[in-house]
Amino acid sequence: MGLHGVKAVFFDLDNTLIDTAAAGRRAIEEVISALQAKHHYGEGEARAVCDKVQAKLLKECHDPAKMCITDLRISHWEEAIQETIGGEANRDLAAECYYLWKTTRLQHLTLAEDTRAMLTELRKGLRLLLLTNGDRQTQREKIEACACQPYFDAIVVGGEQKEEKPAPSIFHYCCDLLGVQPAECVMVGDSLDTDIQGGLNAGLKATVWLNKAMTAPVDTSPVPHYIISSVLDLPAVLQKMEHNINAKLGTDHMASSNEAH
Repeated sequence: MGLHGVKAVFFDLDNTLIDTAAAGRRAIEEVISALQAKHHYGEGEARAVCDKVQAKLLKECHDPAKMCITDLRISHWEEAIQETIGGEANRDLAAECYYLWKTTRLQHLTLAEDTRAMLTELRKGLRLLLLTNGDRQTQREKIEACACQPYFDAIVVGGEQKEEKPAPSIFHYCCDLLGVQPAECVMVGDSLDTDIQGGLNAGLKATVWLNKAMTAPVDTSPVPHYIISSVLDLPAVLQKMEHNINAKLGTDHMASSNEAH
């Protein structure tokens, strides 16, 4: 697909190419089962611990210079258990829960066959780059687990850079890596705040918002150029863009021909 004007596509990872949320739900259910079966927690208690951990993950502020992500996340479990059950802190149980959650989540992170096929096809005519925010260790483990490296010309992890999405600097770094201009790139992702806002901040040619639930964005949200409900709809959007560019080129050509007379 030799697109006029579009040379590269940047893809977000979590909940765009892989269903991290679903894998996380499976992991939480495993921990709930283990707390009940092995540690004799009631279901309500086990769920309360997991709910608290998920709340902590959402608010997580991680400074890799101060603490590794493993220690931080074991602490989330330790605090959640203590807040729910009381008594002494139980670091061993916290570590057991964390590793069960982590390994189960990674096991369920897969790059679907139809997504692989789409990436393979797109790469025949475009350069593809994976751009993901997050802690270096966590994101590299996910990338390894879903085996997506062969589908990309480059992989950029926010936690390894000075700034993450939506900062323009990380997008410009990606452009430099691929040897393309921002106006030749398209960003595809599920987050309006990081993927879409970032693509707009960086002056990319287009932003494509993956909105699986097809929910209406809040009025103050950044406005994506295109909205899709499945990442598999992307090739059709790229073709539409090419059609629009060709039509514009045709109009421009006609205008210049008319001027020539």
